[in-house]
Amino acid sequence: MGNWDVVAETKTDLNLKSFRGKLTENRSLNELTWLRVGGPADYLFQPADVDDLRAFLRDLPAGVPVFPMGVGSNLIVRDGGLRAVVIRLGRGFNAINVSGNTVTAGAAALDAHVARKAADAGVDLTFLRTIPGSIGGAVRMNAGCYGSYTADVLRKATIVTRQGEVVELTAEDLNFRYRQSDLPEGAVLVSATFDGPSGDPDELHARMEAQLKKRDETQPTKDRSAGSTFRNPAGFSSTGRADDVHDLKAWKVIDDAGMRGAVLGGAQMSAKHSNFLINTGNATAADLEGLGEEVRKKVYQTSGITLEWEIMRVGDPLTD
Repeated sequence: MGNWDVVAETKTDLNLKSFRGKLTENRSLNELTWLRVGGPADYLFQPADVDDLRAFLRDLPAGVPVFPMGVGSNLIVRDGGLRAVVIRLGRGFNAINVSGNTVTAGAAALDAHVARKAADAGVDLTFLRTIPGSIGGAVRMNAGCYGSYTADVLRKATIVTRQGEVVELTAEDLNFRYRQSDLPEGAVLVSATFDGPSGDPDELHARMEAQLKKRDETQPTKDRSAGSTFRNPAGFSSTGRADDVHDLKAWKVIDDAGMRGAVLGGAQMSAKHSNFLINTGNATAADLEGLGEEVRKKVYQTSGITLEWEIMRVGDPLTD
């Protein structure tokens, strides 16, 4: 995912009555993202359950943009905020159920929790353990690591459309690609069902502990970041599946461009892992996005490679 462009230029007053969840006007989003930056959304809606979400979307004026938001682990909200209704799923959407080798999880369930509960039942979804974020984001971004991708194990995803209808999509419907999938405009993903291979629970948990240790040794997990900033630039097929081979890493071309540890305002490219953009404490969204663009420019100048953002950037810049 990259940039996300809103349609509305001005805020629309909502006069909706058919919902049970929480609707908040002018809701700051900065504390809802891992990078802790960004302006307010026109509205933030937290539905009580699927039926509540259906009614809300059905009755929402057609011209009002909708932006589904997970836990904000891979997101920059620009300082001017977001002219949209942000949909954020909570407790009514985080259940995890395992039956045989089939795992069904709500979109708000954390990837790590799903991996652990699956392992308890002898189902191997261990690749999810070190992926920050929730299942909704994992499906949307075809998240993956250690040679496994969401596309490899997804059986179906359930969405609520912008018109308030519940629809089930297969992996083929989602058209998975490297760090991408296709969802209908304005649709909100509410759950996903996976079929994972069998494994010994103790061995699966041991593997996850080893993965966590390796991650902590090589990535700035104690810093305020949003995970990998840029996609690996080459060496993957169009599917983004487990047989992909990444010959070239984003961190390597960033290092070759001399941008490891680069700073702009309160933003920095991590000295520990140069493909991690971090907020050192007082960064603005403009600092973070601006530094990312400087990195892209320098990498292109030194190698001819155009890095593509993996972090999603949404909303409007702050204007005087």
